[in-house]
Amino acid sequence: MIVRSFAELDGTDRHIKSASGTWESKRIVLAKEGVGFSLHETVLYAGTETRMWYANHIEAVVCTEGEAELTDEETGQSYTITPGVMYLLNGHERHTLRPKSDFRCLCVFNPPVTGREDHDENGTYPLLTEED
Repeated sequence: MIVRSFAELDGTDRHIKSASGTWESKRIVLAKEGVGFSLHETVLYAGTETRMWYANHIEAVVCTEGEAELTDEETGQSYTITPGVMYLLNGHERHTLRPKSDFRCLCVFNPPVTGREDHDENGTYPLLTEED
Protein backbone atom coordinates (compact mmCIF):
# COMPACT_ATOMS: atom_id res chain seq x y z
CA MET A 1 0.00 0.00 0.00
CA ILE A 2 1.21 3.50 -0.83
CA VAL A 3 0.05 6.53 1.12
CA ARG A 4 1.41 9.85 -0.11
CA SER A 5 0.42 13.46 0.51
CA PHE A 6 0.62 16.14 -2.18
CA ALA A 7 2.57 18.35 0.26
CA GLU A 8 5.39 15.83 0.66
CA LEU A 9 6.09 16.06 -3.09
CA ASP A 10 6.97 19.78 -2.92
CA GLY A 11 10.57 20.34 -3.99
CA THR A 12 11.19 16.69 -4.96
CA ASP A 13 11.84 15.17 -8.39
CA ARG A 14 8.10 14.42 -8.51
CA HIS A 15 7.27 18.16 -8.52
CA ILE A 16 7.78 19.19 -12.15
CA LYS A 17 7.64 22.72 -13.56
CA SER A 18 7.21 22.94 -17.31
CA ALA A 19 9.92 24.34 -19.52
CA SER A 20 7.24 26.60 -21.04
CA GLY A 21 6.41 28.09 -17.63
CA THR A 22 2.67 27.54 -18.11
CA TRP A 23 2.11 24.71 -15.63
CA GLU A 24 3.47 22.64 -12.76
CA SER A 25 2.62 19.11 -11.79
CA LYS A 26 2.99 16.82 -8.81
CA ARG A 27 3.50 13.25 -10.01
CA ILE A 28 1.72 11.27 -7.30
CA VAL A 29 1.80 7.81 -8.91
CA LEU A 30 4.37 7.01 -11.60
CA ALA A 31 5.27 4.09 -13.88
CA LYS A 32 7.77 2.78 -11.32
CA GLU A 33 4.88 2.00 -8.97
CA GLY A 34 3.86 -0.67 -11.50
CA VAL A 35 0.08 -0.16 -11.39
CA GLY A 36 -0.57 0.56 -15.09
CA PHE A 37 -1.39 4.28 -14.83
CA SER A 38 0.06 7.48 -13.45
CA LEU A 39 -1.74 10.10 -11.34
CA HIS A 40 -0.85 13.79 -11.24
CA GLU A 41 -2.09 16.98 -9.65
CA THR A 42 -1.47 19.74 -12.17
CA VAL A 43 -1.91 23.51 -12.02
CA LEU A 44 -2.05 25.51 -15.24
CA TYR A 45 -1.52 29.22 -14.67
CA ALA A 46 -4.17 31.88 -15.36
CA GLY A 47 -3.69 33.80 -18.59
CA THR A 48 -1.49 31.17 -20.25
CA GLU A 49 -2.10 28.91 -23.21
CA THR A 50 -0.88 25.31 -23.39
CA ARG A 51 -1.15 23.30 -26.60
CA MET A 52 -0.99 19.55 -26.07
CA TRP A 53 -1.22 16.37 -28.09
CA TYR A 54 -0.87 13.10 -26.23
CA ALA A 55 -0.10 10.96 -29.26
CA ASN A 56 1.30 8.21 -27.00
CA HIS A 57 -1.05 8.39 -24.01
CA ILE A 58 -4.70 8.47 -23.01
CA GLU A 59 -5.44 11.15 -20.41
CA ALA A 60 -8.45 11.71 -18.16
CA VAL A 61 -8.66 15.09 -16.39
CA VAL A 62 -10.93 16.18 -13.51
CA CYS A 63 -11.01 19.88 -12.63
CA THR A 64 -10.89 20.53 -8.89
CA GLU A 65 -10.39 24.32 -8.88
CA GLY A 66 -10.51 27.23 -11.32
CA GLU A 67 -11.84 27.61 -14.84
CA ALA A 68 -10.36 27.01 -18.28
CA GLU A 69 -11.41 26.95 -21.90
CA LEU A 70 -10.61 23.64 -23.57
CA THR A 71 -10.47 23.65 -27.37
CA ASP A 72 -10.46 20.46 -29.41
CA GLU A 73 -8.06 21.51 -32.18
CA GLU A 74 -9.33 18.71 -34.42
CA THR A 75 -12.95 19.97 -34.46
CA GLY A 76 -12.63 23.57 -33.26
CA GLN A 77 -15.20 22.90 -30.52
CA SER A 78 -14.59 24.65 -27.19
CA TYR A 79 -15.71 23.69 -23.70
CA THR A 80 -15.71 25.50 -20.38
CA ILE A 81 -14.09 23.31 -17.73
CA THR A 82 -14.91 24.08 -14.09
CA PRO A 83 -14.72 22.13 -10.81
CA GLY A 84 -16.48 18.79 -11.09
CA VAL A 85 -16.11 18.60 -14.89
CA MET A 86 -14.06 15.80 -16.46
CA TYR A 87 -12.67 15.43 -19.96
CA LEU A 88 -11.14 12.34 -21.54
CA LEU A 89 -8.70 12.46 -24.45
CA ASN A 90 -9.59 8.99 -25.65
CA GLY A 91 -8.82 9.74 -29.31
CA HIS A 92 -5.41 11.38 -28.83
CA GLU A 93 -6.97 14.74 -29.68
CA ARG A 94 -4.80 17.81 -30.16
CA HIS A 95 -6.12 20.33 -27.67
CA THR A 96 -5.43 23.70 -26.09
CA LEU A 97 -6.14 24.82 -22.52
CA ARG A 98 -6.56 28.52 -21.72
CA PRO A 99 -7.02 28.98 -17.95
CA LYS A 100 -9.09 32.00 -16.94
CA SER A 101 -7.90 31.51 -13.35
CA ASP A 102 -5.29 29.15 -11.93
CA PHE A 103 -6.66 25.77 -13.03
CA ARG A 104 -6.05 22.79 -10.72
CA CYS A 105 -6.85 19.30 -11.90
CA LEU A 106 -6.18 15.63 -11.28
CA CYS A 107 -4.89 13.74 -14.33
CA VAL A 108 -4.60 10.03 -15.02
CA PHE A 109 -2.32 8.78 -17.83
CA ASN A 110 -2.19 5.41 -19.53
CA PRO A 111 0.41 4.22 -20.22
CA PRO A 112 1.88 5.70 -17.06
CA VAL A 113 4.50 8.41 -17.28
CA THR A 114 7.91 8.11 -15.63
CA GLY A 115 7.99 11.68 -14.28
CA ARG A 116 10.75 12.81 -16.66
CA GLU A 117 8.43 13.85 -19.50
CA ASP A 118 7.80 17.39 -20.71
CA HIS A 119 5.87 18.51 -23.78
CA ASP A 120 7.91 18.62 -26.97
CA GLU A 121 7.44 21.14 -29.80
CA ASN A 122 4.21 19.34 -30.82
CA GLY A 123 2.81 19.33 -27.26
CA THR A 124 3.49 15.59 -26.99
CA TYR A 125 4.99 13.59 -24.15
CA PRO A 126 7.55 11.08 -25.41
CA LEU A 127 6.77 7.46 -24.62
CA LEU A 128 9.40 6.72 -21.95
CA THR A 129 9.86 3.60 -19.88
CA GLU A 130 11.74 3.12 -16.63
CA GLU A 131 14.59 1.60 -18.69
CA ASP A 132 15.02 4.76 -20.83
